[in-house]
Amino acid sequence: MKIFKNIFLAVLALIGLNSCQSADGNQTGSEMIPDMAHPVAYDANIHGEYSFHTFNNEKSGKTRRELVAARLPVEGTLPRGAAGAPTDSGDNGIKIPENGSVPYYYEDTEEERTRAMAEIINNPFPITNAGLAQGKELYEIFCGICHGNKGNGNGYLVDEKNPNQVYPAAPANFLLDEHVNASNGRYYHAIMYGKNVMGGYADKISYEERWNVIHYIRSLQAKEKKLVYNQGENTLNSAATPAGGVDSSAPITMAGDSENEESKDDANGTEPQGEGDDQGTN
Repeated sequence: MKIFKNIFLAVLALIGLNSCQSADGNQTGSEMIPDMAHPVAYDANIHGEYSFHTFNNEKSGKTRRELVAARLPVEGTLPRGAAGAPTDSGDNGIKIPENGSVPYYYEDTEEERTRAMAEIINNPFPITNAGLAQGKELYEIFCGICHGNKGNGNGYLVDEKNPNQVYPAAPANFLLDEHVNASNGRYYHAIMYGKNVMGGYADKISYEERWNVIHYIRSLQAKEKKLVYNQGENTLNSAATPAGGVDSSAPITMAGDSENEESKDDANGTEPQGEGDDQGTN
């Protein structure tokens, strides 16, 4: 009886050693529980004849190569880095709402800022009422507290009437000709990285939201210049295209148009600050 017991233990030890042998030279080794590393489901983009890859092979009516081959992108997919790029047909190239990340090929240096200002000219999104409404909301959340809800550089944090005034340096006054005539790249680069005491907002607002904030800043400039910048018409510059048509889904109230907006800015002060990057934040 003891002999059989010893034989049984020896067989178990032999099985254990053989089932866990390591790969060496021409020996591929063996696995005790192979499906832990090689599931029955197919590995994407890997075409092999592994025997355990049997998941739905016969029932699907497709070959193994068809099951593991790369698929076409979903409808509406844009190439990486091409969001908002013009197309041959002349439209703005945007077919679906942009809410993800888009590469930005400029570094946080003064040389790269200058390059961005020279190269980033057109706003890739058309001017829409909905976009201006979103831009207004985001501007007043993130920008107005320094740059002022009217864009005159006299927000609450720098207003002398504020007993808790934080910054002695005046933010950029967007209503000055220097900023009205500035390219969109100046604004976009500042949003991405910040400028002087202003921090970057790339992690706070998305690609489309940044451009809608720029649209709204342009609408404030147009109001100051008694020009038009809305879904139907743009007489401020040639860097943005009105979407046209009627869009009553998101009417906007321009800063200063209503009594509440006027009183809000009056409380914060409305005197424009001095210009210049040495003082400003954009």
